[in-house]
Amino acid sequence: MKFIIQKPQLVSPVLVIGVGTEYRRDDRIGLVVARNIKSLQLPNVTVVEELGEGVALMAAWAQAENVIIIDAVSSGAVSGTIFRIDANAEQIPSKFFHYSTHEFGVAEAGGLARVLHATPTRLILYGIEGADFGWGTEISPEVEKVSEEVISFLLDDISSFSLNETNEL
Repeated sequence: MKFIIQKPQLVSPVLVIGVGTEYRRDDRIGLVVARNIKSLQLPNVTVVEELGEGVALMAAWAQAENVIIIDAVSSGAVSGTIFRIDANAEQIPSKFFHYSTHEFGVAEAGGLARVLHATPTRLILYGIEGADFGWGTEISPEVEKVSEEVISFLLDDISSFSLNETNEL
């Protein structure tokens, strides 16, 4: 007689990168979301914070298989709009990040990594449309309001990066 036992799903290691600047109002939403994920103390989930400089991002994800990046964007959409981009399947629009102080930022790092075949197995980017990138620490209400929704989406992605192993007896 043959039995197939399904092991409980274990989450593959996931790196969550919150991108932003602490004192540029809506630009800090990536940091805030990442800190909320970190506070959940999920197994096999590492959370780091970056300013959005492309080389630092590539170094952060160099050994990771599953990466999720959260950052504020400025595309002209309604404030609080959530974008989800599978960077292995589609180009990251550089226009999203024109408030960055770096010439080589999130979009450029993703593009270069694709050319060099140096992207993680899964590279997901969440962009949250910001309203105000001026100096300060207050996040716009419409941006802060969607942070819980983004966290929910991230948790769904994290659970989808699971190891589905079966053993036959």
